[in-house]
Amino acid sequence: MFSLETVSVVIVGYLLGSIPFGVLVSKRMGVDIYRVGSGNPGATNVLRSIGKPAGYTVFILDFLKGILATTWFKVGIVAFSGDPNLALWGLPAAVLGHTYPLFSNFKGGKGVATAMGGLLGVMPGCLLIGLVSWGVIFITTRYVAVASIGFGLSLPVCAMVAYWSSEMKDGQLAKVILAILIMAWIVWRHRSNLQRLREGTENRFERKPKD
Repeated sequence: MFSLETVSVVIVGYLLGSIPFGVLVSKRMGVDIYRVGSGNPGATNVLRSIGKPAGYTVFILDFLKGILATTWFKVGIVAFSGDPNLALWGLPAAVLGHTYPLFSNFKGGKGVATAMGGLLGVMPGCLLIGLVSWGVIFITTRYVAVASIGFGLSLPVCAMVAYWSSEMKDGQLAKVILAILIMAWIVWRHRSNLQRLREGTENRFERKPKD
């Protein structure tokens, strides 16, 4: 189970996740992202504090971290066995790295964009369902945090429908467990947002008035 390949995927995934794109993009714009807005180096705070181009750039780069963490060992750079379950280790490692980045004093984002990228390499169907859930909830509520939590909650439901059976094949149970863990991680990382929602102080994206 814990082979050299697994250890390599976990280490590389964590290091990829640790690249603090939110900090780097913001610094290039002359802003210390830890000192503005919510102080979170994720794409949402970058978008709010610096602007859409910077925020979207950080989201895409964080998304790509997740993809790379679950696919880099499949492109023939090194002689890996081709075990499809290796990606299941790369995804949580990248999310952990993004949340507690080695290269940025362990002060990271909430991991949603990176988790989305990783899911593309592991459970693309569940990613699609999750993105639809995110979009519907965001359009309805205008709260990124609520949409992100909804995204997380959709993952175990999708995984159980797609993979749960009386005779699970290799990796199916692992995908269900991974979906549950990602959901729990996303909810836990948004606990401060949930508190602000209860207090009525959570920021929301207001709809632009019509001309």
